[in-house]
Amino acid sequence: MTELTPDAILDATGLNCPEPVMMLHQHVRDLVAGGLLKVIATDPSTRRDIPKFCTFLGHELVGQQEEAGTYLYWIRKKTD
Repeated sequence: MTELTPDAILDATGLNCPEPVMMLHQHVRDLVAGGLLKVIATDPSTRRDIPKFCTFLGHELVGQQEEAGTYLYWIRKKTD
């Protein structure tokens, strides 16, 4: 996933549910259609919440990975 260049980065490190998803809503809203957002989080609940967020709103979860308790997500905003 490191080869992906995001258009924006949301650093939700240290925030707990529901804050990362609330911030995600705003960042996706500000992103251009088709834009790529990288999310950095430390809350394990994001493993459940962020994929559900993408499915529910129609955005593409391009990738996700975990590195030593940090969760990384790449989300492509829907184009329609």
